[in-house]
Amino acid sequence: MSGYGQERGHRHGHGDEERTFEALPPAHGGGFTRTWWGQAWLKALEDSALDLQQLKAGRRHARAGAVGAVSVRPGRITAMVKDRDGTSYRGDVLVREFSEEEWERLLDLAVDSAGHIAALLDREMPPHLVEDAAAAGLDLLPGVGDLEAECGCEAWDHCPHTTALCYQVARLLDEDPFVLLLMRGRGERTLLEQLQTRSAARASAPSGRGGDGAGGAPDGRSEGPGGMPGVSAEEVFAAGFLVPPLPDPPVAPAAPGRSPSLDTDTPPEPGVDPAALEFLATDAAARAQRLLGALLGAGGVGDATTEAVEAPLTVAQDAVRLATGAPVPWVAARLASGSGRSRVELDLAARAWRFGGAAALAVLDEEWTPDAGAVDRAGVRLAEAWADGERPVLRRAGGARWTVVGAEAQLRLGEDGRWWPYVKAGARWSPAGPADRDPAAALVTAFAAGTTGAGG
Repeated sequence: MSGYGQERGHRHGHGDEERTFEALPPAHGGGFTRTWWGQAWLKALEDSALDLQQLKAGRRHARAGAVGAVSVRPGRITAMVKDRDGTSYRGDVLVREFSEEEWERLLDLAVDSAGHIAALLDREMPPHLVEDAAAAGLDLLPGVGDLEAECGCEAWDHCPHTTALCYQVARLLDEDPFVLLLMRGRGERTLLEQLQTRSAARASAPSGRGGDGAGGAPDGRSEGPGGMPGVSAEEVFAAGFLVPPLPDPPVAPAAPGRSPSLDTDTPPEPGVDPAALEFLATDAAARAQRLLGALLGAGGVGDATTEAVEAPLTVAQDAVRLATGAPVPWVAARLASGSGRSRVELDLAARAWRFGGAAALAVLDEEWTPDAGAVDRAGVRLAEAWADGERPVLRRAGGARWTVVGAEAQLRLGEDGRWWPYVKAGARWSPAGPADRDPAAALVTAFAAGTTGAGG
């Protein structure tokens, strides 16, 4: 099976030689794919198939959502596929990789075409690349004999499981046509770097077209990719009225995307926990979605939210922030270790964070001592907050903390002048709510939390 998924003697060193796509939902009704690339893959697959019954069975499996996460790497695609009875089989489809000589031809072809090189460097796959590659003797899409199957069901040839996997690839191509080139042997980053290098070398080499040996065009303009004449910035600026208006801002997604599955055949590097990375990716997606929604809703980047411009968090602070999402126990244990806290202390810290972020956490952790003037001003504020005869008896408990005599409630003064309510929970003081400029209002919150047991 020369050329099919073999261990090659060279690596490109960018970590882009394997990609894993999470399982796609069932495809109910309508066309199976929606883009030119997905439809072209299906047509090539169906035109080269020898068993129409296997095609139909595989299509049914793929439509039903029976194909799990798909791993794509040079020469091979892999996924677990379920039968109707729930039994899962590992299916592998081996794809003929291009040889080095074939890749050289494809790269030359792309660089020779201004349209192709511009599209590829803009991370778009031009459909006409298929026709031009075919004219150069390179079939990007699979033909008869290009795909070989291996399946845990021990079928000797393509079976419903491997055929379903082939159909699922059409949906992957809807999302990213570069998957096709990865199967043929080149990851996207590697390919783009090679194209940029080759294009730059072509532009700087004497072309014979400029007459001055420096790659210039006959009319004095610089040459673009493939020797095509460029356009000066002055001309572009002068024709500004021809430039269409900017598109409308994108619509913020209603929910963050799901993190990619990192459960692949490739073992992780030592010290790397894929499950922990998935947890962090999910958190990053949620934060990005909130920030994007706030920015688009506010009308521009200039109105960025506080989260976007506040000081970076320390490792210990970020561990507490992550703990507010009620992570599974093993993640919470790692966050507790990362923040230097016990599990009970992490729960208290996470509770404080929910009420006021880093400022609330500082009030929990740090007992600061105001100067005499600040203490006097705090006393005056406490005296003014209640009518005569209604003020509770407060005893200063050191620093900037005042405990209510005869009650399990406490007020803490933050360095910004806000008052934070606390209640006694066992042997510890627990945050009871957000801060307030009015100490009386903060104390009402503490009393309410103590009554309902919310301080636990």
